[in-house]
Amino acid sequence: MSGATNNNNNEEDKKPSKLGTHITLKVKGQNDNEVFFRIKRNTQLKKLMDGYCDRESVDFDSIVFLFDGHPLRAEQTPDELELEDGDEIDAMEHQIGGSAF
Repeated sequence: MSGATNNNNNEEDKKPSKLGTHITLKVKGQNDNEVFFRIKRNTQLKKLMDGYCDRESVDFDSIVFLFDGHPLRAEQTPDELELEDGDEIDAMEHQIGGSAF
């Protein structure tokens, strides 16, 4: 009977791998440039964010990354956010100034 229990556990362990260990995400800037990144599902998004800033020659502190309008934190992972292959992340420049007209 313990063999049946192990089989069930093994099947459950395999479920995440069916999704694949990597995910492709698109980062779209305000200038409509699209940059694609393939990262592991458990990799912190900081790697993607740093890569985008390097490629677009922008300062990390001048950009905010958004998914569905919500800001992303560098320590979050695709798994944690339940991102799917092909999802789009927006890279927006921080707005400075403005007026209260």
